[in-house]
Amino acid sequence: MAYRYGKAGRKAHRCVIKCKTIFRPESYSDDVELAEGLSTEAQKQLWMDLTSGAESGWDFSSRWFIDDTGRNNGSLRDTQTSSILPADLNAIMCRNERLLASFHRSLGNEEKALKYEKALSARIKAVESLLWDAEKGAWFDYNLVNKTRHLSFYPSNLAPLWAQCYSKSEMSDQAVQYLRDSGGLDYPNGIPTSLSDSGQQWDMPNTWPPLQHIIIEGLSGLHSAHAQELAFSLAQRWIQTNWRAFIKYEAMFEKYDVSGDGKPGGGGEYEVQLGFGWTNGVALQLLDQYGDRLSSGGRVPVCSSALIGLVYAVLKSLF
Repeated sequence: MAYRYGKAGRKAHRCVIKCKTIFRPESYSDDVELAEGLSTEAQKQLWMDLTSGAESGWDFSSRWFIDDTGRNNGSLRDTQTSSILPADLNAIMCRNERLLASFHRSLGNEEKALKYEKALSARIKAVESLLWDAEKGAWFDYNLVNKTRHLSFYPSNLAPLWAQCYSKSEMSDQAVQYLRDSGGLDYPNGIPTSLSDSGQQWDMPNTWPPLQHIIIEGLSGLHSAHAQELAFSLAQRWIQTNWRAFIKYEAMFEKYDVSGDGKPGGGGEYEVQLGFGWTNGVALQLLDQYGDRLSSGGRVPVCSSALIGLVYAVLKSLF
């Protein structure tokens, strides 16, 4: 979900293998210019890290920056994706290992099921050892340069909650409290991708559909009534954001401005895209899960005319 492997990424990957050159062919001139003045080895490393950042789906974000002092700070030139252990990538792998164990057991292959359960157990231990911060109550990316966690807020800090990649029930309670205290809930139009306004599209003021989904599904799966109500509140905010943008622009967007009251997002290397599968998918999933309670912004439930309008908006953007 958060990680993708698109057409451009496949081309770059093939070039890495065959040509021993690391660059993004779709952004070749920009990346060459960005690396000007660096040594040959430093240029190659930067291009590899930019490609890795694009592969992560978070292209680009201050999340991948490590400055000269080893801190989570800097500019696009400070991108060091390969020196960061991401919380969400490990959460996705954790969830996949659990699914694969379940699939193999359903097929009667106990040996393979046990193999993936062993991998899952080892990953949970590693995630808790390196990424979990008991004092903060969340999972943070780990910086391999200075052997510390990046404590900046990103929705990915809650990805292990969504993936159930933890061993103690009290960790989920701590994670919910972390989210409440983080500042990420202070915006009426969704949870921002970060609290850093770097100019990159995976930072403030942008808010992205898959990250809303990860947080909402993670909260709604908990037994806590408070967590489930928070999940509904976030679903309500997101559907209203989609609806307001549709009223203004007659379109769905890949990302939105967290403070723009229906305004599409921006920044980064290209213009905001219309439609987009994850926007449509998250909207439909939330309408299915909460449609009898959601409203379009007033007191009228979305399940009436507003629901029809939003479903129409989603379907229109698909064709």
